Amino acid sequence: MEVNRPEVVAEVTALADAYEAALTGNDIPVLDALFWNDPHTVRLGAGEELFGADEIAAFRRSRPAAGLDRTRTRTEVTTFGTDLAVTTTVFVRDAVRGVGRQSQTWVRLPEGWRVVAAHVSQRPAG
Repeated sequence: MEVNRPEVVAEVTALADAYEAALTGNDIPVLDALFWNDPHTVRLGAGEELFGADEIAAFRRSRPAAGLDRTRTRTEVTTFGTDLAVTTTVFVRDAVRGVGRQSQTWVRLPEGWRVVAAHVSQRPAG
């Protein structure tokens, strides 16, 4: 298995950028489309544990649309072969003190690349 094939890294980097734009713009249809529409999809957030695409979608629709802006300070993309990737992002938000961390596992499925697992956490500034 080849790690970090340049063309696969480029694909997943573009998806990570599209996810970021959809997240900060609260573009729910794009966010829904980027996650695997399956009961096995998991998103562990800073204050919630969401299991399945339905719980994730419901969370997105119920959260406030304000205060979503953030600045990514670092994003790493690691790919394994042509169909599996992990993205790791560090970010800061003006409205929240501390450093945010996000990791996503992406899999190339018949319908395209999708996030199958995600984790978001916050650590205090310091």
